[in-house]
Amino acid sequence: MSTVIEQTVEARLVAAAPRMPSIPATLHYDRDDPFAVRMTFPAPATLEGVEVCWTFARDLLAAGMQEPEGDGDVRVRPYGYDRTVLEFHAPEGTAVVHVRSGELRRFLEATGELVPTGLEHLRLDLDHDLAELMRDV
Repeated sequence: MSTVIEQTVEARLVAAAPRMPSIPATLHYDRDDPFAVRMTFPAPATLEGVEVCWTFARDLLAAGMQEPEGDGDVRVRPYGYDRTVLEFHAPEGTAVVHVRSGELRRFLEATGELVPTGLEHLRLDLDHDLAELMRDV
């Protein structure tokens, strides 16, 4: 069984530069980092002209599809019938993208099959992680 899920979604840029109507973004989930989701945008869609990857909580994505969530660099909220808005705030500016909620639901369902919500802590090896931290000290 694979330990990683990657799914391409169509992200419609609402407020960003350079202006592009829609871009393929990639959602990424790794069961070895069970609380996190990554969303990667290709170089042509970014101000810097390089691929940009945002990491945020899987719970934030799931909750934000129901009601506005987030007060930091990443914010998520439902929009209309089948859209979800993701806002990415950085010193260089803010990107606002719409993604079809159905695509996000499929991604979250797949991550839930890999690591059920609420059981993420069982995937962590805290003793190993602590030993690695102590080794570096």
